[in-house]
Amino acid sequence: MSLAVDDRPESPVAEPRERLWTAAGRWRGLFAALGIFALTRVGQLLVLAWLDGGADEPAGIRERLLVWDAGWFLRVAMDGYPESYTYGTNGQLEGNELAFFPVYPMLIRGLAALGLGPQSAALTVSWLASAGVAIALHLLGTTLYGKRAGWALVAICCSAPVSIVFSMAYSEGIFLALVAGMLVAAHRRVWWAAGLLGLGAALTRPTGAAAALALAVAAVLAVRESRQKAWQPLGAAVLALSGVPLFLAWVGWRVGDPAAWFRIQTAGWGTSFDFGTSTVTFVTTTLRDGDGWIPVSVALILLVALAAAGVALAGRPWLPLAVYGVVAMVLVYGQAGFYHSKPRLLVPVLLTLLPAAVAAARARPRVAVLSIVAWAAFGLWYGAYLVAVWPYTL
Repeated sequence: MSLAVDDRPESPVAEPRERLWTAAGRWRGLFAALGIFALTRVGQLLVLAWLDGGADEPAGIRERLLVWDAGWFLRVAMDGYPESYTYGTNGQLEGNELAFFPVYPMLIRGLAALGLGPQSAALTVSWLASAGVAIALHLLGTTLYGKRAGWALVAICCSAPVSIVFSMAYSEGIFLALVAGMLVAAHRRVWWAAGLLGLGAALTRPTGAAAALALAVAAVLAVRESRQKAWQPLGAAVLALSGVPLFLAWVGWRVGDPAAWFRIQTAGWGTSFDFGTSTVTFVTTTLRDGDGWIPVSVALILLVALAAAGVALAGRPWLPLAVYGVVAMVLVYGQAGFYHSKPRLLVPVLLTLLPAAVAAARARPRVAVLSIVAWAAFGLWYGAYLVAVWPYTL
């Protein structure tokens, strides 16, 4: 069964750009996507304010949005990267700012240079990028499955559990905007844009490697279909594929250890690739004898996301999108680290959202709206709860 919701062929051959613009609803369609995004953000901030007001130590909405990884990004933005490893008083290696990819801190620094305070700059960049997520997702959903699927994809993604990171000083918004934009450009065969967006994604988060591989697959498909001007898609793929290795190599050169980035990640956050052993152990142990509802909910989210990805793959989505989703999920499920961060890491994995978006596009409008509202009510509350009440980092 195909995931397609209209009668257009799923051939990757690009249509004129005006066709996508028209299919997406022109300005009205884009403003609708932005309106959906704004409703989810405002709704979640209201929930966050309500939960913060009932906390033992209310911190205020702004401070809630600037916790945890936000501090690392701000230090990189304002102070730059350290020149070597960082050690604690006991002599043990610790995590430091070199673990964080440069695009988001660079944008914070650029906006702060215009006179905005660093924290305000960080939140402004995050919100503007997340608005870009809404536009890019609407275009991606439209070009693959039709306009209604585009709007549904925006609503489902922006109200997903832990989508609160789109409002926080985190890099998920920038990353997803770049990845979705790259996929749209690749599908429409605008290779120069796909290459630049892919490179930006690869320099934003380590899972940018998954996006780069997806672009490489799109390039190979284009070359196989038409050998004319093969250098354009292949050049775009090479550009995107260079991003993650370049940053890891730069960190290794700066520290004087080729494996420096991996050592810093492991020392600071316990992150290492163990082929999913720790994830399986966490899920099975938690569902067998876990006594906290947050761990149980995280385990269920991991299982539901895995099942949703399986349904999406059974529907034979566009191959580059499938490749991006599968590789990104392997990176999330295959690494050891804080279990409560995994739902956040799954937010940009579009593959898990496709079945729901396509189903909403096929359903009667009233059914689709009610279903998405119910999903949003839980997702927006869940993310706000993790930030205002749950004491651990996302």
